[in-house]
Amino acid sequence: QIDDLAEVDYSLSGLPAVFHPFIDLDLKGVVFPAGNYTDSPYVAASFTIPEQSDSMLYLAFSEYFFQTSSFAYYTAGAFNMTIAEETCSYFNINTEIFSSIIPEVAKYSVTPYPVMLKLMSTEIPIISLQQDSFMVEVQGSMEVLAILPDSTTQSLFTLNIAANTSISLNIFDQKLMGSLCLNRIHLSLAHSNVGSFEVLLMENILSYILQTEVIPSANGK
Repeated sequence: QIDDLAEVDYSLSGLPAVFHPFIDLDLKGVVFPAGNYTDSPYVAASFTIPEQSDSMLYLAFSEYFFQTSSFAYYTAGAFNMTIAEETCSYFNINTEIFSSIIPEVAKYSVTPYPVMLKLMSTEIPIISLQQDSFMVEVQGSMEVLAILPDSTTQSLFTLNIAANTSISLNIFDQKLMGSLCLNRIHLSLAHSNVGSFEVLLMENILSYILQTEVIPSANGK
């Protein structure tokens, strides 16, 4: 078991190849949601490791391993999160900020309401390997809700999100560590209860939230 959300199943895909200087072991590793072994929609492709002999052990992972990881965590809902009122208030994100972009929001109240943000991945993130890193393409949505005085919520609008991120890999304290970086993000309006509006400024706000809250939180785990 990797954590509370995912498990890994690894087994030999063929007989060990024994040579005088080394042994080759081909394993098929599949990551799946914890307690729910689900067939992966991906097909594993064979690959070879470049011949080297200056270390005792070499490990190589294919895109298939990371793709099944993405599928498992997506199925388990790991990419869905709610940025609560307390966090939004810390960054001074409330209906007053949105009313400067969307005049209809100001009609809710003269007094600014706190907000909460619901982020959701709408498709399985696409992972592609690069040298010393891998790229992740994410399709998702963000719903912005106003928190009313009676503690109920009112959905203001929902945005579609297309983001490109990269994760660089490093070894620290004998552990393989990943560092997430946001390369670009694009927003489009999916639904609105406050009329249509230009989303470019919203891209700047969301980029700020991701860079200061979501990504540091992910890198800290």
